[in-house]
Amino acid sequence: MELGRAGMPGLALLKDETAVHELWTGADPGSPPCPPFDAPAAPWLLLAELPRFGVRAREAARSLVDRLDRLVQVDPQRLRELGLARETLAGIQAWRRMDIGHPVMGRVAAILEACRHQDIALVPWTDERYPEALRHIPDAPLVLYARGDPALLTRDQIGIVGSRHATRAGLAHARQFAAELSRQGLLVTSGLALGIDGAAHAGALDAGCPTVAVIGCGLDRCYPRQHEALGRRVVAGGVLVSEYPPGTPARAGHFPQRNRIISGLSRGVLVVEAGLRSGSLITARLALEQGREVFAIPGSIHSPVARGCHQLIKQGARLVETVDDVLEELAGWWSPPVVSTRQPSPAPDRPDLSGLEQREIAVFEALGYDPVSTDALALATGLPADQLMQALLLLELQGLAGSAPGGYLRLA
Repeated sequence: MELGRAGMPGLALLKDETAVHELWTGADPGSPPCPPFDAPAAPWLLLAELPRFGVRAREAARSLVDRLDRLVQVDPQRLRELGLARETLAGIQAWRRMDIGHPVMGRVAAILEACRHQDIALVPWTDERYPEALRHIPDAPLVLYARGDPALLTRDQIGIVGSRHATRAGLAHARQFAAELSRQGLLVTSGLALGIDGAAHAGALDAGCPTVAVIGCGLDRCYPRQHEALGRRVVAGGVLVSEYPPGTPARAGHFPQRNRIISGLSRGVLVVEAGLRSGSLITARLALEQGREVFAIPGSIHSPVARGCHQLIKQGARLVETVDDVLEELAGWWSPPVVSTRQPSPAPDRPDLSGLEQREIAVFEALGYDPVSTDALALATGLPADQLMQALLLLELQGLAGSAPGGYLRLA
């Protein structure tokens, strides 16, 4: 089931220009346009949909106007002097004439209608809900689409990202860090992907706190499909965000673009697990380019999903073992909204094993933070295979151990 409302009109309106015209002007083709084009978001939406109006063209336009939405009021001759593309100028001129028959105007109309029917909020650049941190990245979106509570976007945020193929330990770390950082007043932001992203969102929500999910498709659909239920939780308890209008499918090229928004929204980005070719490293690189802090949790030297984090640490990312490491680094610009009564949280040297039998304790003591094979565990503990597997199962249920490529490792 998609996140949008079934049966509601949306971008399919573009297939019938007459229907679009009648929707916004009435049945009479000569009647004037209706007020929706007077909405504050409408000119920004037009600019976002203009062909060949990328970063360079926008920078050129800023030499004429202090706010890009005022570009639609500039004399056509002055616009031509900027060197804007013919298609760009045609779209702006169609706005000035309120020519609903022009393709760009028709698309704007259809997007406005889809957002109205699907409870999608439009947050243009000048909206008070548009996050200030995002305004300062080089290629900030002119319009954000949001479902849930867009006002949350103005809060201080921490990005948590990582591998889609995370280990159990990595998933546990993402949940724990997300929950505690949320309790400390930071809004956890991630990309709703499988693995670390999903665990971070779930950790924040399970702690009773909101979260921000930035996706690489329209808000009327969910990607990946496995996270439809999580997406609904995000909408109910946080905000789902995209720069893509309803009806936009997920495409490979959208995700690097999505990553710049995650880092742009955040004061810092925490990478929990990442391979050397992980998209999370793209997010970390963008964060550095945007002047954000980058944090990384180290892992086993034998783990492929730890190598990206180790590379980041070599390049200057802050090595993180506890939530306090993140809070200390961010203390220069941020302080919790309330006085925290939380005590420093170093990882305990030894977890509480009082509820375990001697057999499980022996197996736990034989485990390390690198994977240990069942053969090696059997040799170390002297347990037969059936008892060893029972002990490992109990340790997994207690959250003390987990499976990983190459065997089992301790999680506490």
